Amino acid sequence: MADPRQFAVQVEVLLRDGIADPQGATIERALPALGLGGVTGVRAGKSFRFHLAASDDADALVQATVVADRLLANPVIEESVVTVRAADASA
Repeated sequence: MADPRQFAVQVEVLLRDGIADPQGATIERALPALGLGGVTGVRAGKSFRFHLAASDDADALVQATVVADRLLANPVIEESVVTVRAADASA
């Protein structure tokens, strides 16, 4: 087995469609006071970033998806989008 490589992971967690988003609605209602009346569809969410070691891109995506699905998002009301890329050598 090859030595594991480092991957940078970003997980975006948002409420599922149809679930009330009071934080997003509050932000949207406040925008006209800032002169930004054309902004609609505001949704609030959470973003997580971390590094993990994996043998390849596919393994890194599988591991990151498990973290997202089992720990970071509540699958009943939230969905997650996982992005994986090779970590910079300088990081």
